[in-house]
Amino acid sequence: MEYRRHQHPKLEVVYYLHKYYILTLDYMLHSDENVRSWLPPQLKALCGWTPPPEEEETRRLQQKLLSAVVGVLVAAGFEEAAERKLSLLCSSVLDDMLFWLLDIEEKRGEVAERWIQTLDASLCGDSVSPAALQRFFTHCLTQIFTCNTRLTVSDAVALQKEWTLAKTSHCLTSLYCKLAVIFSAEQLLHHLQQVLETHEVNWKHVLCFVSSLLVYYQAARLCLIELLSRLLSSAFEGYDLENMITAFLLARQGALEGAGVFPPYSDWFKTSFGGSAGFQASSKKSLVFLLKFLSDLVPFEPPQYLKVHILHPPYVPAKHRNLLMEYVTLAKTRLADLKESVEDMGLYEDVSGSRASSQPQCPAAQDVEKAVSLFGSTGRISATVMEASIFRRPYFLTRFLPALLKPRVLPLKPDARMNFIEALKKADKVPAAQYSSYVDSCQRHRQQNKTAERPDLKEDPLDVLRIQLQELPGLVDAGNDGEMSAQLSRISHTLSVFPASGDELTTQTVVTLNTETPQLPELHLKVVNLILQNFCQCLLTASRANPPNKQTSWGCRFVCVLLDNRPLLSAVMQRLWDLFHHQAASLSPAHTLGLGAFLVHLHASMALGPLVQLVPATQAQAAPLAEAISSAVPCNSHANMLFSLRLCAAAVSYGLCRGEPQQQQDYVPPSLYKKLLYLIPRLFPEARGTAACVWPDEDGPDVLWSSFMQDRNIWTQTVLHLWRHAGFQQLQQTPRYQLCFSEWLHNELRVQRNEDVLSDCQRQEYQQWACLQLYLGRPEEQGGCGGDVKELCSRLLVAIMDTMDQPPSELEKPGSAEPSGTGTCLPDLLSRLQELVQEAELSPGGAVLWDVLFELLSQRCSSSSSVSITSQLSLQRTLHAWNRVLLVLPAALFFKTKPEGGRTTVDCSQLVEHINQHQRKACSPAGVLPPLVTAHFLKGLLCAAVRCDRPAGELNGAWCQMSRTCPLLAVSAVVPFSFPRHSQGSSSRH
Repeated sequence: MEYRRHQHPKLEVVYYLHKYYILTLDYMLHSDENVRSWLPPQLKALCGWTPPPEEEETRRLQQKLLSAVVGVLVAAGFEEAAERKLSLLCSSVLDDMLFWLLDIEEKRGEVAERWIQTLDASLCGDSVSPAALQRFFTHCLTQIFTCNTRLTVSDAVALQKEWTLAKTSHCLTSLYCKLAVIFSAEQLLHHLQQVLETHEVNWKHVLCFVSSLLVYYQAARLCLIELLSRLLSSAFEGYDLENMITAFLLARQGALEGAGVFPPYSDWFKTSFGGSAGFQASSKKSLVFLLKFLSDLVPFEPPQYLKVHILHPPYVPAKHRNLLMEYVTLAKTRLADLKESVEDMGLYEDVSGSRASSQPQCPAAQDVEKAVSLFGSTGRISATVMEASIFRRPYFLTRFLPALLKPRVLPLKPDARMNFIEALKKADKVPAAQYSSYVDSCQRHRQQNKTAERPDLKEDPLDVLRIQLQELPGLVDAGNDGEMSAQLSRISHTLSVFPASGDELTTQTVVTLNTETPQLPELHLKVVNLILQNFCQCLLTASRANPPNKQTSWGCRFVCVLLDNRPLLSAVMQRLWDLFHHQAASLSPAHTLGLGAFLVHLHASMALGPLVQLVPATQAQAAPLAEAISSAVPCNSHANMLFSLRLCAAAVSYGLCRGEPQQQQDYVPPSLYKKLLYLIPRLFPEARGTAACVWPDEDGPDVLWSSFMQDRNIWTQTVLHLWRHAGFQQLQQTPRYQLCFSEWLHNELRVQRNEDVLSDCQRQEYQQWACLQLYLGRPEEQGGCGGDVKELCSRLLVAIMDTMDQPPSELEKPGSAEPSGTGTCLPDLLSRLQELVQEAELSPGGAVLWDVLFELLSQRCSSSSSVSITSQLSLQRTLHAWNRVLLVLPAALFFKTKPEGGRTTVDCSQLVEHINQHQRKACSPAGVLPPLVTAHFLKGLLCAAVRCDRPAGELNGAWCQMSRTCPLLAVSAVVPFSFPRHSQGSSSRH
C-alpha cells in the first residue's frame, strides 16, 4: 500500500495502520510535512464526536485512538534523544490541542474531558519514558500558566475570590490533577515559582492551580508556607514588588479555601508583619516599602483585607506611628466609600474572604461565646480581647461588655463565664459601676425565679417535668449536691402526679415485664423518653468535666427517684426492653453510652429495687433489674452483636471507672460482662490469645471511659483496650463473672447463620478455638472441662439436645432459636461434635465415649418415663433429637470390640439395650426403626466387624446375637422398602 502525501488520511485509518505496524504514525510525522495541518483538526473533531450511549465498545476505541496518538506525540516530542525538528512539530501539535482545550473547557466540558483523559500517567511504560512524561507535563503547566496573559495584578487582587476551587470549572481542576499526579507538592511549587520569576502569567490559571494543589495535596500547605516566607525574604532584601505581590496573592488564595486547608489571611498577616520580628521591622525603609505597597493596593482591595490590615496592623515603632496612621486613614476612607464599617466587626469575625458575605450583623454575642470558650480551655484572657480593650475600646465598652454582662441567675459554683468576668475585672477591663450593676441585676433575677422553682401543678405536668429536667444537666455540671438533690426531689414530686399505666403497686417486690406487647400508652411513653434522654444528657455533661469516679452521686440519686415510683419503674423497664430488642438501630452512640451507664446504676441499686419477672417467662425465676433487661439485648445477628458490643462495653467501662477496685462488682452487671466475654473474641480474632497483654493498672479505668467519650463513632480499638485492661481481666477470677462452656454454647446456638458477621470458615475456626483452646483446658471450677474431652462432648451434646428438644411454645419466645435449629449455628456445632467424637474414637480411651453419651441419653429419657401424654411427647422429641445427632456420629462408635479367648470380638450389648429400652418407644410407624438409623447401626456393625481377626465370622455371630436379643433392629433391616419411605418422611418431620 502506498501512502500518498497529497491526501489527508482519516485518523481512524492512521490508527489501524499504526496499530498493526503497516505504516506507523512515527513514519508519517517524519515524512509528511503537512501533518501539522491535518492532525490537530482531526483530533479536535474526534474529541467532539460523542458515540451513541449503547456503543460502549466504540467509546473505548475512541479513547484508545486518542491515547495512542498522544503517546506517539509525547515520545517523539519530549524524549531526550528526539530530533529537534520533529520535537518542535510534535510539541506544536500538543500545544495546539492544549490551547483549544483551555478555550472550550468552560463551555464544552464533556468534549474537553476526552482530551484530558489522554493526559494520563499510564502513558509511562507504554510508549513514553518517565523522564519524557515529566518534561511533557512540566511543559503543559508552563503553557497553562503563561497563556492569555491579559489579566493585570490589579485584576487578580479584585477578582481573586472568584477563582477558588469550588468556582473553578471541573475540567480545569481535572487537568491540573492529571498533570500534577507524578510530581510532589514541593516540585510543583518550585516550578510555579520559576514560571512566575521568568514569565508574564495568567493569574486566574495560576491561582486556580494553587487552590487545586492545596486541596488535593495535604503536603502543599507547609510547602506553600515555606515558599511565601522565601518570597517575602526576597522581596524585602531587594525591595522587589513582583515577589511581594506574588506572596500576597498566593497567601490570600490559600486562605480562600478555608482554615482546614490553609491558615486564614489574618493569621498569615499577623505572623508575617505583626511582631517586632516581622519582615518590615528591620528598618524604616522596609516599613515604608510595606506601607506603600499596601497603600497602592487600597483602590483594588476587597474590604475584608482592608479590615485585616486595620484591626491587625503591622508592627510599627512608636517613632514611625504617623506612617501607619496615614495608611489606616486611607483604608478607612476606602471602607467608607464601600459602605463598610470596621467598628461593627466582631473580634473573631472571619476575614479570610471565603465567607465575607455571611457574617452576623451583631457579632458581640458570638465574640463573648468564643472568648469564654478560649478562657475555659487556656485559663487566660485571649490576646484578641486584650487588644480590643485598647485598640477597639468603643466596640469593647458598648458592644462586647454588655453582651458579656447580660443578667442571669448565677450558678452556685462559678462557671467559665463567671471566671472570665472576674479575670477581666482583676485586669481593670470592666468599669466598677458596670460590674456592680451587673451583680445587682443577677440577684434580682434569682429572687424573681425562686417562685418558679416549685412547679405549679395546675399547669400541664408534662411541661413542668420537661422544664425541671432541662435544668438538671446544669446542676449536675455545677457539682452542687444540695441543689441537684433538691431538683430531683421536685422531679420526683412531679412524677408522682402521673397516673399509673397499669395495676402496679408502689410496694411490690416483683414487677412484671411483658416482652410481647412492649408498647406503652402515649403519655407514659413521653414521660419515659424525657427521663431517659435527660439521663443521657446529664451523663455527657458530667463526663466532659470529670470521669465517672470523680463525679458526684447524681446517677445513683437519679435512679433512686425511679425506684421509689414502681409504676414508673415498670414503664421504664418496658421502654428499655423495646429500645434494646426492637429499636437498637435507632439509638445514637450518645444514647448507647447513656443507657449503658443507666444499667450500671440499676445494678448498683439492686438492693433497693424490685425483681423483674419476664412474661412469658424465659427465666426460671425473677431477676434483678439490670440482669432482666440484659436479656433484651440479643447476640444472634451481625447488627445485634455490634449493638450489644457497644452497649455492654460502655456499661462495663463505666462500671469499672465508677467503682473503686474493691467495689467494681457492685457496678459491673455480670450479664453484660459475660456478653463481652462471648462477643469480643468472636468479633476480634486478635483477642483470642492469652490475656497476658493487659494495660497496667496505673493507666486507670478512667482512660477507657474517656476513650469511649472521645471516639463514640470509632470504638473498635477502645473495645480491644477494654479487653486487655487489667481490671477487666481480674473480674474473670470471680465465679459469677465467668462465662462457662454451657453459657457459651447457649449463645452460639442462637446465632442466625445467614446474618452472622463470620463466614462459614471463620465460624469454624472460632468454634474450634473456643472448644479446644479456651474451654477444654480450663478448670471445671472456672466453667471449663478440665482437659476432659468426654466432658466437652457431653456438654456439647446436652446443649444440642436442649436446642432440638425445645417444644414449639418455647421456640416462639423472643430470643429463642428457630424450630429444630433451622437457620442457627446448630449444624456447625453438630460438626464440632462430630470432629471431637472422631478424634476421641481414634485415641486410646475412645471406647469409653459411647458409655458417656449413652448414660447421658438414658438420664434424659428416664426423666420422661411417665405414662402421661405430655411425658410421652417429650420422650419422642428427645429421641428424635438424639437420632439426628446419632446420624452425624461415627457409626462404629456404637459397637465395642474386646479381646476374648485370644481373638477380637464385637460387643453389641449396650446398643441392644439402648434400642430395646428407648428407640422402640419412638418408632413411626410402630415396630420399625427409622431407615436412616437402621442403616447407620448396620454400617457400624460392619465397621466393627472389620476390626476383628475374622470379620465374616464376627459379623455373622454378632448379627445372630442381635436377631435374638433385638428383634426390632432385625425387623427394621428386612422391612419392605415401602415402609422406609413413609418412615423417613415421618422422621424428617420431627
